[in-house]
Amino acid sequence: MDSTHETALILWFDEIGIEDVPKVGGKNASLGEMHQKLTSKGVAVPNGYAITAYAYRYLLKEAGVEAAIRETLADLDTHDLYNLQERGAKVRAIIRNAEFPEDLREAVINAYRQMEEEYGPDVDVAVRSSATAEDLPDASFAGQQDTYLNIRGPEALIDACKRCFASLFTDRAISYRHDRGFGQFDVYLSIVVQKMVRSDSACSGVMFSIDTESGFENAVFLTGAWGLGENVVQGAVNPDEFYIFKPTLHQGKRPIVGKRVGTKEIKMIYNTDADAEEPVKNVDTTEQERNSYILSDDEILELARWACIIEDHYNRPMDIEWAKDGDGVQVGTGKLFVVQARPETVHSQASKRTMETYILKEKGTLLASGQAVGAKIGQGVTRILHDVSQIHDFRAGEVLVTDMTDPDWEPIMKTAGAIVTNRGGRTCHAAIISRELGIPCVIGTENGTSKIKDGQQVTVSCAEGETGHIYEGLLEFVLETLDLDNIPATRTKVMMNVGLPEKAFTEGQLPNEGVGLAREEFIINSHIGIHPLALINYEKLCEQAEHDDEILDIVEAIDERTSAYVGDKRQYFIDKLAEGVGRIGAGFYPKDVIVRLSDFKSNEYANLIGGHLYEPEESNPMIGWRGASRYYDPRYRAAFDLECEALLKVRNDMGLTNVKLMVPFCRTPEEGRKVIDVMRENGLVQGENGLEVYVMCEIPSNVIAADAFCDVFDGFSIGSNDLTQLTLGLDRDSDLVAHIYNERNEAVKTLIKMVITTAKKRGRKIGICGQAPSDFPDFATFLVEEGIDSISLVSDTVVKTRLAIAAKERELGITP
Repeated sequence: MDSTHETALILWFDEIGIEDVPKVGGKNASLGEMHQKLTSKGVAVPNGYAITAYAYRYLLKEAGVEAAIRETLADLDTHDLYNLQERGAKVRAIIRNAEFPEDLREAVINAYRQMEEEYGPDVDVAVRSSATAEDLPDASFAGQQDTYLNIRGPEALIDACKRCFASLFTDRAISYRHDRGFGQFDVYLSIVVQKMVRSDSACSGVMFSIDTESGFENAVFLTGAWGLGENVVQGAVNPDEFYIFKPTLHQGKRPIVGKRVGTKEIKMIYNTDADAEEPVKNVDTTEQERNSYILSDDEILELARWACIIEDHYNRPMDIEWAKDGDGVQVGTGKLFVVQARPETVHSQASKRTMETYILKEKGTLLASGQAVGAKIGQGVTRILHDVSQIHDFRAGEVLVTDMTDPDWEPIMKTAGAIVTNRGGRTCHAAIISRELGIPCVIGTENGTSKIKDGQQVTVSCAEGETGHIYEGLLEFVLETLDLDNIPATRTKVMMNVGLPEKAFTEGQLPNEGVGLAREEFIINSHIGIHPLALINYEKLCEQAEHDDEILDIVEAIDERTSAYVGDKRQYFIDKLAEGVGRIGAGFYPKDVIVRLSDFKSNEYANLIGGHLYEPEESNPMIGWRGASRYYDPRYRAAFDLECEALLKVRNDMGLTNVKLMVPFCRTPEEGRKVIDVMRENGLVQGENGLEVYVMCEIPSNVIAADAFCDVFDGFSIGSNDLTQLTLGLDRDSDLVAHIYNERNEAVKTLIKMVITTAKKRGRKIGICGQAPSDFPDFATFLVEEGIDSISLVSDTVVKTRLAIAAKERELGITP
């Protein structure tokens, strides 16, 4: 490379690559790298140029301001917020008032003129900072400096460049450099000048090629909202969220295993007012925009494929900003673009051999809830701040409660015991910084600043799944640390019982041999909440609602939950069930995930929205119309068809063929055949594409007729809870006979021995998914002695039970 490259004031994207970080900063270097090497692989990157770090140094020298900056920072104290703010303001003013040398001014404007030749007169550009220490694998300088959007014309561009150079000395940037051990003159600023993607009339957002919460490496996490992307980055909106499973995406499948509609209450658009001081503004979104997904499934999958291409190119997890062009014909209406990419800096640096688990030991009064960031628990006295000007009032260790944060809040965020915000999604500023700092954070509570009192003692828990909770009081919790290198192997497969899809990416990283029981009821209850027959009969309900207020309430409740589904409401049930099952299947892929078909009892189904319209009143639902008896019954068959469609989508469309199925409460082999026939009619063909179908062994008839059941099913999973109550003839929900209930009763153990023997004789798989092995280690060792193939446990007992099983196997001379 010739020497002129070293002293160039302007370098176009096709002249720079990732090795040029010292010359053009991390953002420019990455954009140049992708523009040159990834566009041929389908990744679209808008063109632009870099105003180099040399240009920044040249400005300071030629304008004669470097000495004044050094003098201003001579007595800097980043721990004194007043001192920090005063010094930062003085330095920024010095740079903003510096005169651009004529040759630098001419170079910037001439490059802009070239962009006008490509895109048309008065072309709109984004002006972004690109620091030379930015986007390092072990430190994220992203967001430290300023961005200016919809900049048009030479004079506006020069002014934006001055402000951008000055933003190298924002308070948060000065503080961050100091804390990371960088000298204030060790970092230089380059500037990105890039053609705007007209996402103001479409959408934009952020995606990670890794799950931001669990560190699960096989998922792309994609977020976005309407309008320009600054609102998503800053946390000003609660965005839509999507999860895509990478291994089967590579196989050409469509594995969108999670979709959530965000509230998206505002969007940032171009300000077209002639007298406007700012080139962009926020406006309220329409009700339709709030209730709609921002992207089609095809667009979601295309962006996910790009994330994989970018990750493969850089060979590390990446944090990527994207935008969709709404009406900018010069760029390409309706097209998607990548406008930034940087290394992910939290989970890529974390140890993979140690797992920390925070466990809340007690519950308190729930004050507010939102989305959990990370999986930690924090405590402290709350400090409610409504504006960044109040940060002087914050004390180390307090719980910061505010509407949203931006980089100006960073000097106090690093000292917080926990962080709570009203607004923001998992890729907003508060989420990114709290992850990097290892501080528990609950975002998007919507009303945290009004529900939580100032000066109140609280516990902020991110350890209970995707939803984070703020409880009143300082509740007891423990931290368990697990060394994954010291977990012994066992011959008996130790599988897991999984209910909540949102925990699958984390729980799948525990030592396990797959999922022995995934319950559909959790997904239907939490993620759907509507009786499937109410969705099937939605049009009829709408007609009845015209003259029936009770039905009208049901229709309105359905509409609220299914707002993104304006057409066929059946699809809501199919999609949400498929996404929930798919996420569990993805979290444990390629290990077996045995999904139990729906096993609600009639009184439980009646509690779903619209459920009482379709459910009978039974005197003893525990042994009534449940499980297999529903699936082929004309009164429920249409609902079961939806279930089958969802599971077919998981296996065929998503490619998660590790998902196997299990039929609950199947009283006779004949009933089992009827269920197999209904599944076949819905495309779920036993033996096809590796589909195995198991039966729950939870009724004495399953044991007594085990040989006949072997003719129908591929294996058994013992449900020790129901098997115990039906063997002893008691209702396990009744306090009056609870003292008799005992899964270790000799009669129950005898039945378990019998079915294990029969299954072994017939070459069928047999495991157990009941509660007993989790609660009683001696019961687990009894099962090992009997030669059971697998034991499925709740997550918090997996490790201790595995250790007990390993010890018992050594005692019996069984080798893994």
